[in-house]
Amino acid sequence: MTMEHTHEQMAAELKTLVAQLQAAGRTDLLLQAIGVPMLEQLKVEAARRTLSRLHITRDYRFLLVDMGNREVELQPVHKAVYLLFLAHPEGIEFKRLADYRDELTDYYMKTARLMDKDKIVESIDHLVNPLDNAIHEKCSRIKSVFLSLMDEYAASYYIISGHASQPMAGSSRVWFRRLKIITLPRQLVSCDCSANLGNFG
Repeated sequence: MTMEHTHEQMAAELKTLVAQLQAAGRTDLLLQAIGVPMLEQLKVEAARRTLSRLHITRDYRFLLVDMGNREVELQPVHKAVYLLFLAHPEGIEFKRLADYRDELTDYYMKTARLMDKDKIVESIDHLVNPLDNAIHEKCSRIKSVFLSLMDEYAASYYIISGHASQPMAGSSRVWFRRLKIITLPRQLVSCDCSANLGNFG
């Protein structure tokens, strides 16, 4: 018996056990057995099988590789915002965008090379102002574009959303950081451009 055949047998046995636990209403035991780290790994694997790779070209075109290189058509400011959040998989709080002002400005300068610098700076002022609605408007537009290209489930991985929150340390009360993130596995992202987006694998 080959090792591969043994693995297939194990998978078949596991499938049977999973079905039995589900039928018994004991998904709590199933989660305990799998563990959260493995669950996250399985989510990434599932995403890799169903989502398109995103490739960013040297001239900052956003292409969905596995959808026939279909372009995600965004304005330079939207691209700059998207690049910022791609570069920070840990998430960013909207109210702390001012901390990323220089980085956001750098992305905007790269995606809007022909735009007047004063206009770029003015636009950045709006984006990082916590009392301004500009960042919400830009994220809404990004969401709208992805939804025009794919179904809602797939789009949820590409948009900037509020799935991540962390308890604040050092307080007797429970506070949460309301982080905005792009949940697309970074292994599915590649970049030919000069933006410092880290190693996506």
